[in-house]
Amino acid sequence: MDIHTAIRTRSSVRQFRPTPVLEESLNRILEAARLAPSSSNRQEWRFVVVRDEERRKRLARAANNQMWIAGAPIVIAAVATDPRSIMTCGIPRYAVDTAIAIDHMTLAAVEEGLGTCWIGAFSQEQAREVLGVADDCMVVTLMPLGHPASRAPVAKSRKRLRDIVRYEQDSE
Repeated sequence: MDIHTAIRTRSSVRQFRPTPVLEESLNRILEAARLAPSSSNRQEWRFVVVRDEERRKRLARAANNQMWIAGAPIVIAAVATDPRSIMTCGIPRYAVDTAIAIDHMTLAAVEEGLGTCWIGAFSQEQAREVLGVADDCMVVTLMPLGHPASRAPVAKSRKRLRDIVRYEQDSE
């Protein structure tokens, strides 16, 4: 599958089949994150792979009781190892770097025939506790991963390109 097809066909999946994810597929997805660019190539991240059903349920409860999350055979937590680091432009480094790595994983998952969903609605403290993440680190996102329960194409509602792109300066 080419990258443009993966981008067009990727959608957030919230229902999963109980089919296990092949280890080879998981490793290719994690490798995609490892190869993602990061600010100054710092790679200030870790990815916690959660397979244990009870731990997935605890993460789902920490994510505002979104229990469907526990239905995925795997939840990957992206952890920033230096959330205090700021780029010279004033943006937190971890937010950009982990977003790029997670996006690489979501597209690699499409290639593997798997579905994902970016979860940002969760209690930082509870997720840290469930995952054993140190206080000086930050859980950036939780990403359920598995075989989608449905293969029905999802229509994407997006703004038109001309509504979001400006040339030379940000005024019309």
